[in-house]
Amino acid sequence: MAERLDLGEIAVDVVFKDIKNVHLSVYPPSGRVRISAPARMSLDTIRIFAIFKLGWIKQQQRKLREQERETPREYLNLESHYLWGKRYLLRVIEGGQPPSIEVQHSRLLLRVHPETTEEKKQEIVAQWYRGQLKAAVPAVVARWSPVLGVAIAGFHVQQMKTKWGSCNHRAGTIRLNTELAKKPKECLEYIVVHEMTHLLEPTHNARFIALMDQFMPNWRLRRDHLNQLPVRHEEWAY
Repeated sequence: MAERLDLGEIAVDVVFKDIKNVHLSVYPPSGRVRISAPARMSLDTIRIFAIFKLGWIKQQQRKLREQERETPREYLNLESHYLWGKRYLLRVIEGGQPPSIEVQHSRLLLRVHPETTEEKKQEIVAQWYRGQLKAAVPAVVARWSPVLGVAIAGFHVQQMKTKWGSCNHRAGTIRLNTELAKKPKECLEYIVVHEMTHLLEPTHNARFIALMDQFMPNWRLRRDHLNQLPVRHEEWAY
């Protein structure tokens, strides 16, 4: 069941679930506000909670508006692209060979057919980033599984518009945003640990924070670093 609260200029979507605690989220890119609340909680109680959190909500919305955005990519020669936090200049090589991408020193070589459209180039590059991330994740998971004392049943990689990652606690799986392949590997490591910790504690409560402090004492620095980096022109923060 869903409801909507209007708090002046701020609209809040309220979703009732079979949970014990209230969860407040502000989603990019527009700063949409959502509250997940226990099924038996009254709307008046939720309104009071939301009013109490108005200052925090506005602060998060302001951060989203101010976050630096990447310019839309056109896949032209000398355009900047990033892999694991390092900048590469794109070189488009047209020919009859199958499409491919190669990292060569400070260049990213994109080989395509002469008639390849911008949309197709975007698809090729997106799939390449997906492959880079899929190849990097197993080593990170293997390194952290014994530290956390948990094992994942599997992981999925996909383009995500509002999150860097997510966890399916019941299935024991995690999901990661392909955009992480553009960020420093310490950021990927932070997100993997964050999502794996959700296998121990599904919510962002005090226990979750304590576990993150225990496993990765500098996780806040890594989170802040990730959220200070430019994001896709239509996207978000974590």
